[in-house]
Amino acid sequence: MPSVQPRAVRYDLLDPAEVARLGGIEIVAQGVVEGFLSGLHRSPFRGFSVEFTEHRAYQPGDEPRYLDWRILGRTDRLFVKQFEEETNLRAMVLVDTSRSMAWRGSPPPERLTKREYADRLAAALGLILLRQRDATGLITFDDAVRELVPPRVKTGQWARFVQALLATPDGHGTAAEAALVRLTGLLVRRGLVVLISDLLLDRELLLTALRYLRHRGHQVIVFHLMDPAEVELAGPPEVRFRDPESRSSLVVRPRELARAYRETVSREIAAWRSVCRRHGIAYHHVTTDQPFGLALRRLT
Repeated sequence: MPSVQPRAVRYDLLDPAEVARLGGIEIVAQGVVEGFLSGLHRSPFRGFSVEFTEHRAYQPGDEPRYLDWRILGRTDRLFVKQFEEETNLRAMVLVDTSRSMAWRGSPPPERLTKREYADRLAAALGLILLRQRDATGLITFDDAVRELVPPRVKTGQWARFVQALLATPDGHGTAAEAALVRLTGLLVRRGLVVLISDLLLDRELLLTALRYLRHRGHQVIVFHLMDPAEVELAGPPEVRFRDPESRSSLVVRPRELARAYRETVSREIAAWRSVCRRHGIAYHHVTTDQPFGLALRRLT
């Protein structure tokens, strides 16, 4: 009988906490991306080549006209010529690293914190963009910009991207508008802005900054991260909840408030979705128990 080949593990579709136990951010992101890119089409943001900068290894789907036949003749290996304007997309990923992002509703290792999920999602997204030759950068922020990686497409950019994530500690309060204002000078041409945050911040200030980016012609995508425990109120008969940023606390009885809480959260999510749609901003609600691949698929 013919042997049956085992199916490759799709890390992008596994439970995020299970994938995280495989190793650090780099290992997780690479595993997620390998699964996610199976059969994925190349970016629609393709431009025209104008200035040669470097060679890179040929990848399935590359234009044959860009093959360097001289290198093929010398080395018997396929390389394509890379051009500065091979893509007209400049992408910036913004990651909220405020103290509220360090929260989780279940003890480890059952669930990732919002920050852990955001870091791995951002690293996977950055790797996808860089693999399709889109200049990609990163900003981490809490109440100020903490790390800044300008958008580039050169060798080593993903390593700088991941190192900036690792170098950013959990912060304090959140002021996303400062980070958004900072990146306007980095995206001088039309580009892509991806914000990953729990959106526990001033909505009007954030929307003002996002609307400005849309006015400048940028595509804007918001990933609204929530822990499942933030969606449904549960717990013992009486419990004390503490705000991770202000440190204020409140004692409540979850069973008495569960319905009102669920309705309030649903209204808040609907409000974010509605106002973003009204201004041409793509909004995606993501919980931290959702496989990374399903979150990334929102972008395709």
